[in-house]
Amino acid sequence: MEVELKLLLAPDDAPRLRAHPLLAQSAQGQAQVLHLHDIYVDTPDLQLCRHQAGLRVRQVAGRWLQTLKAGGSASGGLHSRHEWEGEVAGPVPDLDALDAAIGRKQAIRALLRQEAIRDGLRPVFTTRIERSVWQLSTPQGDQIECVLDQGVIESGADGAVRSVPVSEIELELKEGQASSLFEVALALLREVPLQLGHMSKAERGYRLAAAQPLRAVKAQPLALDAAMTVEQVFLAICHNCLEQVSGNQDGVAAGEDVESVHQMRVGLRRLRSALGMFKALLALPDALKTELDWLGGALGEARDWDVLAGHTLARLDGDAAVDAAALAQAAHEQARVSHAQAAQAVTSPRYTAWMLGLQRWLQARDWRAGGSPRQLQRLDAQVPAFARKTLREDQRRLMKRGRRLLHATPQQRHKVRIAAKKTRYATEFFASLFAASAVKPYVGRLSTLQDELGWLNDVQVADRLLQELPDGQAGHAQLRLHAAFIRGYLAARAQAQGADGRMDKAWRRFKAIRLPV
Repeated sequence: MEVELKLLLAPDDAPRLRAHPLLAQSAQGQAQVLHLHDIYVDTPDLQLCRHQAGLRVRQVAGRWLQTLKAGGSASGGLHSRHEWEGEVAGPVPDLDALDAAIGRKQAIRALLRQEAIRDGLRPVFTTRIERSVWQLSTPQGDQIECVLDQGVIESGADGAVRSVPVSEIELELKEGQASSLFEVALALLREVPLQLGHMSKAERGYRLAAAQPLRAVKAQPLALDAAMTVEQVFLAICHNCLEQVSGNQDGVAAGEDVESVHQMRVGLRRLRSALGMFKALLALPDALKTELDWLGGALGEARDWDVLAGHTLARLDGDAAVDAAALAQAAHEQARVSHAQAAQAVTSPRYTAWMLGLQRWLQARDWRAGGSPRQLQRLDAQVPAFARKTLREDQRRLMKRGRRLLHATPQQRHKVRIAAKKTRYATEFFASLFAASAVKPYVGRLSTLQDELGWLNDVQVADRLLQELPDGQAGHAQLRLHAAFIRGYLAARAQAQGADGRMDKAWRRFKAIRLPV
């Protein structure tokens, strides 16, 4: 299993990296410089890509090597993949040699045995890279390969060639602890502005070749095992959340993708909820929590304006629709400003430092050094009892807060909504430990309750934002009149919704269903 950390840097900053004190102190000799020419192959319908695999043939120093990478995951810049490599005679893969190298239990082996795959492989894109390689040794004895790649990815032929530049660092763990990758990266960041690299060269090449747009990444289901310890489950949940966060980084950085902002924010909220679930056993360091709050705020502002412009105001009809249309345009303008600020946040060294610090904390398991014997005992226990206890406590908290939901104040309803969200996240985290036939309807009724409470919360957020429309906009006085009318209209509609029985029905249906433990 290959474990590496990918970081992006501006081409003009490459000299700063080469002169970094860390390389002078930790490198074993001078950098080795290689000139690489890679040919990535796949079928016309990109079957390898569809199965999250990449197959390339590389020319280096007069030799040809083939490499297959498949499976694994990417979280916060950390890439873990299965890799098989071997020498070949020329610029064409040798699938028989790969078949002999791949373990029997690997699904990719069966795929490569299919005739349609074996007969259909063709070049899809190429890379031309100048690679500088340093072999690093940390004071703790970890061995890390530091690679600086600069070059280009190309796809197409004749006058239709498309290309994207490459300027990135790869830190590959050769021996030692994965946490050392993040310590090295944080040291490099002190001298060189860096961003986390979410996509491999293969992914970037496929996106170029197939002209694939960026897509928002939703949370993936977790597959937990009852034999796992509480600590193992905590790490699995956190990495699952970070996959969602980092998977939407490029979409947020692009500046205007509404769904990427939404999904990245959901990933952060899931992470925050997970940290809360385990807080009696371990605690996120204050510095990392402060940065989590900062990032959540940057994304939250953009999401709030998106919801106002594209959802809350868009639902209005009749006479209110005329006023809402003018306000929606102003809200869209504010959303664009907030999206630009969110993009600036996720491409900043501050975000990179937070993600690297968080991943280092997870990899090093720093909480064990300060944990009491009782906490460590509970962390090392198998997870089912912890999961049941957590879900029961969440349900009790939700039931208590929702006791007078029908007559609750907006602030009380907000607390019920937050409790429902935390209960849903916890249930989804632990879902694979319990019967799907019990989990699915429970989560479904929680979702319905969240939807009813969510609309009422959207009204409260809309009321705040409509009072914050900037004075500098054209026709501001008229916008204020529209805003005043819509605020009153929304308040009346929310009051009517609270009395029409839908929220009460959603609450009663939820109370009637059993907890799936």
